[in-house]
Amino acid sequence: MEKPQIKVLSRNPLNYMRATKNDIHKISRNYSPSLHPYPASREYTRALNATKLDRVFAKPFMCSLDGHRDGFVRGICIGGSADKYITVGDDKVIKIWKDPSRINISRDCTDPVSTILTTQVLMGCDHSYTDSTFATCGSSQVDLWDEERAEPVNTFRWDTPSNSFTDTVNSVKYNPVESYVLASTASDRSVMLYDIRQSTLLKKLTLKSRSNQVCWNPMEAYHFTVACEDSNLYTFDMRNLDIAANVHQDHLGAVMDVDYSPTGREFVAASYDKTIRIFPSKGSGHSREIYHTKRMQRVFGVKWSLDAHYIISCSDETNIRLWKANASEKLLVTNYREKKSLEYKAKLCEKYKHHPQIKRIAKHRHIPRQLYHAREEKRGMTEKEQRKQQNRIIHSKPASIDIVPERKKTVLKIED
Repeated sequence: MEKPQIKVLSRNPLNYMRATKNDIHKISRNYSPSLHPYPASREYTRALNATKLDRVFAKPFMCSLDGHRDGFVRGICIGGSADKYITVGDDKVIKIWKDPSRINISRDCTDPVSTILTTQVLMGCDHSYTDSTFATCGSSQVDLWDEERAEPVNTFRWDTPSNSFTDTVNSVKYNPVESYVLASTASDRSVMLYDIRQSTLLKKLTLKSRSNQVCWNPMEAYHFTVACEDSNLYTFDMRNLDIAANVHQDHLGAVMDVDYSPTGREFVAASYDKTIRIFPSKGSGHSREIYHTKRMQRVFGVKWSLDAHYIISCSDETNIRLWKANASEKLLVTNYREKKSLEYKAKLCEKYKHHPQIKRIAKHRHIPRQLYHAREEKRGMTEKEQRKQQNRIIHSKPASIDIVPERKKTVLKIED
């Protein structure tokens, strides 16, 4: 009679036992997807837990810097070589400062290197990314300056037969890609484009509402975003200004400032409704994040750091605040296993982001009560306008009412 064959699982304890109690347990895994009967449900559970933990650990506010007391400094910009910065204000003076951390001199570093007197109140400034020129804006004109000269190199004005001057120009920005192109906004609801090579003005775009700030996309040379008083932001392609490329909503007050991430994929906007929001540059036009604190008042300025990890905001209660661009990002040093785990959870959240339950948790944000009621009121007004437009179409002759999209409705006039 043959002896029965018995199969026995045997492992060498030296392969899985820890040498000391501080060692990590070795886990034997088989990554073949055919060996697990429910891989999708297991991944969904992990994605759901990762989304919940992402909201639990979402703490974007880092610190508040309190030091300002008085004084109207309207604009500041960094020099092209990053060793100096330029400030302008209501005193009609341009001051060029040296960065004390980059120089070694015996004189007092609190004094400006040079001071330039002007004839107008200056509202903003911006420095070229390639040479030593910088631009300032003020009453009815944009001036182009050189760091070594006390007189403007060129002056840009938009004069029309009906109006001998343009209203106050409140912002100016260099294109980071095409460095010879300038954009500015004025209080007469206009956005103007300049070509400093030909000393001419390219286009003048008049919008439905006043524009407060403009910012270029650092990765797409032809796209710029305008912050407007109607609580919206409009992204335009300078090759086709007849219609906005995208309309970014969700703010409940006038948008005062806007700045792009160095990657060009997102931008941050500051608003009169005491919040800042982060928008994707392309997509549905709604924000992915909203930041606010109990003591933060109306926000007038916002900037994205050059490493794309932080956001700086300034509000009218004289505080400067530092935020994380990713609310749940861990700032401490992570080891290799933790880094891989975070990357795996991020991929799972991206894979299952359209599932209703995960989408609801990922989109939910706590906002102040007054913002909640203002949002509901604005939503009711929008729905009322849509119903009114739909009733007009139903009770009118076919094709008698033209439906103008929101992206085209905001553009009133284009001048060459």
